[in-house]
Amino acid sequence: MNQDSSIPQHVGIIMDGNRRWAQERGLPTLRGHSRGQQTLRQIAHHAADKGVRYLSVYVFSTENWKRSQEEVGYLMRHVMVAHRKYLKEFMDDNFKIIMLGSREGLDANVLKAIDNAAEKTAQNTRATLALCFNYGGQQEIADAAKDIIKQGISPSELTPEVFAKHLYGPEVPPIDLLIRTAGDQRLSNFMLWRAAYAELMFTNTYWPDFSIEEFDGMLADYAGRHRRFGGN
Repeated sequence: MNQDSSIPQHVGIIMDGNRRWAQERGLPTLRGHSRGQQTLRQIAHHAADKGVRYLSVYVFSTENWKRSQEEVGYLMRHVMVAHRKYLKEFMDDNFKIIMLGSREGLDANVLKAIDNAAEKTAQNTRATLALCFNYGGQQEIADAAKDIIKQGISPSELTPEVFAKHLYGPEVPPIDLLIRTAGDQRLSNFMLWRAAYAELMFTNTYWPDFSIEEFDGMLADYAGRHRRFGGN
């Protein structure tokens, strides 16, 4: 659990506030998502520079399908646009890119882009960027339980360690630091299993305005915390 390190091994981010950022500026909602993507690129590279090995970001939740058809369509197309524009950039920076989430309901072209990014970066070792796409924490736990049943694992064999091996991307460790932007202070079904002992930090800053300086301030705050994991 990275208990003795002043740098979190795994940072999770709920990137909230893209739409409000755009609305308050009189811009189309989609402009907020575009600006938020630039923030993600900046924070991902900087986090790796600081020594963060895993960065998990909430890109599209299982609940986001309830949004307008225009917005959902844009977010799906954005996956393919980002794949074309930024894959080489992350490959050159030695990032491994993986998707955590359900493949059900996703367009074949979206899955092709995601799978291509994962395949081309599979051997990279500097840092892992986990895109939580079509992701829901409760669904992840339910899917893990289904897999355990399918494999015939008996109740006597089932431990938290065994269960964790059936989560999406089982190589991804528990979250050390979980950040949520834009003022709300809730998990919103993000990484429920891996966030069990995460240090939680919230900011009123909308995600498109979230800066390297604010991220570094949170890392400094994290370094000063004493993580007890239920002990003294």
